[in-house]
Amino acid sequence: MSTKAFASQADLVEKQVSFTRLSENAYAYTAEGDPNTGVIVGDDAVMVLDTQATPVMAQDVIRRIREVTDKPIKYVVLSHYHAVRVLGASAYQPEHIIASRDTYDLIVERGEQDKASEIGRFPRLFRNVESVPAGLTWPTITFTGRMSLWLGQLEVQLIQLGRGHTKGDTVAWLPEQKILFSGDLVEFDATPYAGDAYFQDWPKTLDQIAALQPRALVPGRGAALTTPEQVQAGLKGTRDFISDVWTHVKAGVDAGKTLNAVYKDTYAALKPTYGHWVIFDHCMPFDVTRCYDEATAHADPRIWTAERDRQMWETLEG
Repeated sequence: MSTKAFASQADLVEKQVSFTRLSENAYAYTAEGDPNTGVIVGDDAVMVLDTQATPVMAQDVIRRIREVTDKPIKYVVLSHYHAVRVLGASAYQPEHIIASRDTYDLIVERGEQDKASEIGRFPRLFRNVESVPAGLTWPTITFTGRMSLWLGQLEVQLIQLGRGHTKGDTVAWLPEQKILFSGDLVEFDATPYAGDAYFQDWPKTLDQIAALQPRALVPGRGAALTTPEQVQAGLKGTRDFISDVWTHVKAGVDAGKTLNAVYKDTYAALKPTYGHWVIFDHCMPFDVTRCYDEATAHADPRIWTAERDRQMWETLEG
């Protein structure tokens, strides 16, 4: 049996970009399951939510923004700390980079290791990685729980609804238009990456999103969800996947099985339902490892280093 290429190193096909208008203020930059970027155009300024992985890749987002407005890009919001979401920030030359305090603390704790880890996992997503400035992307404003920003008359609420994809997850909510930018708390036809997740909290956090009753939602990966029915489908798919991983891993742990055995059982059980989703083979080793940790001895996610990535992959896929 041939071993699988590590993470997404075999994924070299360029994706087709869409720039979808959800309202006169809200846009979604999506690319067939690659990481999404949200754009909010207010009365006097633009806010960008998640930046793309490098400044060179961010230039394509900026080009799309300039097709619809010449207002200054004043704010960049980080939905969480992962490198693929934040390392393009410098391209926007924003006045402020905003994140939750929990996200800031994660950057302090594990930002350098995560940067090295993710660049190794996703060569295509870190195109022109040499354009990333040295060091890390640091927020200039942090908040705890919730904050409102006013882009003229337009209110944008930044809210921590609970832990899920990470402990710092932040959503952006346009309350008047009922449009939500979820970051990686919600994916659509794309496999949730859960290597830094809280499996037992994530479904409850999705319930908090559902309670807002969004009429449209920009997920972390996948097409923009433009109707309440599509939003419900995105929430359900994400919730089902996270719950299914937890159920199978917990059963294996309770039966005294090793991580390797639990991985093989869980992969086989989930592949018929979710195997067609983007990055399924990439995510599953990380997801099951984190879930096994949570079900055993590690309430909080352990730090992924480039070395730990490789060792885990060799153990489960070698």
